[in-house]
Amino acid sequence: MQHNSHLNMKKIYWILFWIFSPYLLFANNIDSLLKVLDKTVDNYQYYSNQKEEQLNKLKDLLKYTTTDNQRYQICGKLYDEYKIYKSDSALSYARRKLEIAEQMNSAQSLMDARLNLAAIMGITGMYKESMDMLSTVNVSHFPDLKAYYFHIYRTVYGFMADYAVSTQVKKQYEKITDDYRDSLLVFNPPSSGTHIMVKSDQLIVNKKYDEALKLLLDYFPTINNNIHDKAIIAYSIALAYEGKKERELEKHWLAVSAINDIESATKEYISLRNLAFLLYEDGDVDRAYSYMKRSLDDALFCNARLRTYEISKMMPIIDKAYQHQTESRQRLMMTTIVVVSVLSLLLMIAVFFVYRQMKKLSVARQNLSMANDRLNDLNSELSRINSEIKDTNRTLSESNLIKEEYIGRYMDQCSEYIDKLDNYRRSLNKTASSGKVDDLFQAIKSKQFIEDELKEFYTNFDITFLQLFPGFVEEFKKLLTDDEYLQLKQGQLLNTELRIYALIRLGISDSVKISHFLRCSLSTIYNYRTKIRNKAIGQRDEFEEKVMLIGASNE
Repeated sequence: MQHNSHLNMKKIYWILFWIFSPYLLFANNIDSLLKVLDKTVDNYQYYSNQKEEQLNKLKDLLKYTTTDNQRYQICGKLYDEYKIYKSDSALSYARRKLEIAEQMNSAQSLMDARLNLAAIMGITGMYKESMDMLSTVNVSHFPDLKAYYFHIYRTVYGFMADYAVSTQVKKQYEKITDDYRDSLLVFNPPSSGTHIMVKSDQLIVNKKYDEALKLLLDYFPTINNNIHDKAIIAYSIALAYEGKKERELEKHWLAVSAINDIESATKEYISLRNLAFLLYEDGDVDRAYSYMKRSLDDALFCNARLRTYEISKMMPIIDKAYQHQTESRQRLMMTTIVVVSVLSLLLMIAVFFVYRQMKKLSVARQNLSMANDRLNDLNSELSRINSEIKDTNRTLSESNLIKEEYIGRYMDQCSEYIDKLDNYRRSLNKTASSGKVDDLFQAIKSKQFIEDELKEFYTNFDITFLQLFPGFVEEFKKLLTDDEYLQLKQGQLLNTELRIYALIRLGISDSVKISHFLRCSLSTIYNYRTKIRNKAIGQRDEFEEKVMLIGASNE
């Protein structure tokens, strides 16, 4: 479970890192980047634990090896892992590797082991011992070791130049360092990471910052898996920006370098310490103290004497500022406590008076509440009455419209019927006068005249009704679960079922009146109404009420 939680935590921080990666590369504002660094610093132990697990696996493997060659290889890997993590252990494994190489009687292995020992001696500040060891190495017959050989010389002389007391000696060591740097450029392919690191270092020393940045910024995105190399390149970029006096970008790349240093469990580093000092100068004392303390703890753990010495010179300054800030905060806190206490006392007095006033207000609120309840009841009643008045007005308006439409139609149709009856009378009179008795009886017995008039009557009714309620048919169908049998024939406006409910919509709900109007039997009207209600959506008893609402919203 603990291993899984570590994996999950690692995933979370990698996700955070890659979320901010575009910001890391291009943004000048480093607030978000520093937050990522804060989280990384807080979780340094997680990365250290990962490193210890890796080292323990190699140590376990070393216990079970059976040959000198295997022990030599594993000691070499342990040296590589320890040299930036814990210098004493790296020195121990470098010596053990040398002992095994002496037993193997392999000249190349012996040279490589001596170079490892010389390199770690240089890192731990044992410059004389490192130089003595290098003097025993002859790489003329081992071209593969020449680049490493020159690298150690450049590194050791670089350290000696950094910590030289005399200016003359410093310049002498810097000249030797430059010479070995030139040799390194010759023996490393131009496309290699080592060549780029050395070349950029040379450009920065010679104050060719733009050329160095072009080289480094192009190379940085190509580094995939080696986060320690990322830390080194990012630090070199920061040095170039330092030379250009671009402080924000310098801090940016120092932060990138520090993140990679901590994630690779590197304990011998510079970036976080330098960033801490810049933040201290910017007034961010809390972060500066946190970063410097982390740097000191890692340097002591690694037993990197030179790094510890460098940090020890700056730590008291930052610590003093941090203590001063802490004391200021404590004084502010004490002042705040006193002020809050006085305010609390005043607040308690105010609460007492407020409580008394609230008791008085409570009685007033109860009276007001009762008055509001009565007012709400009156408002509800008024709302109901207004709603009823509105419905009544709508009904009256609708009734007036219907009356006006149908009275006009009624008067026109009555006039037409009088004319038609007069014409029909004249036709019968003419038939009788001409002595065509049989034709007269046939005309009297025929229902054709009545049927034609009824057809025209219903057509006029349909036209008038649909003028009043143009969407009646479609709205009526929406009230039914099945409207297939209501399909109208070609040229038909309404059928018998629709006319029944058209009359109901006009306010004629009496089946007897409907049967007289439509000249159907009473049972037929009942059957039609029942059949339609059975197909109604929802409650059948409410169906005809819904019919009455058709077209109401358009009135």
